[in-house]
Amino acid sequence: MKTFNFKEVAAQNADGDKAKIRWLINEANGAENFSMRLIEIAPGGSSAHHSHEWEHEVFVLEGKGYIKGEKSKETLGKGTVVLVPKNEVHQFKNDGTKPLKFLCMIPLKKPASGSYERGSLSKKE
Repeated sequence: MKTFNFKEVAAQNADGDKAKIRWLINEANGAENFSMRLIEIAPGGSSAHHSHEWEHEVFVLEGKGYIKGEKSKETLGKGTVVLVPKNEVHQFKNDGTKPLKFLCMIPLKKPASGSYERGSLSKKE
């Protein structure tokens, strides 16, 4: 078992505008199946408009904004849960006045056509 404070993990710039990412749990600290990331988007900022070969699960901790997908735009707020299917083009946007913070989980198994980049919300091109 391992416990630590999230602030012990350095925030890195992430793809997009005014976005930061902390890789809280991954293979570096013993995880075998999933990575847990804390993503923070400042007011007016967004993730890159992107897609990737894996699904990811999101839980919004604080702030407000929206996620724009291929067919819809959904409101995000504290407690919102999101499942982004693999290969769906999407973008997170903070349209609030405070940081939008959410946990995002992805599989550790790398897709055949790419790898995860530590500062990225998507696969390394």
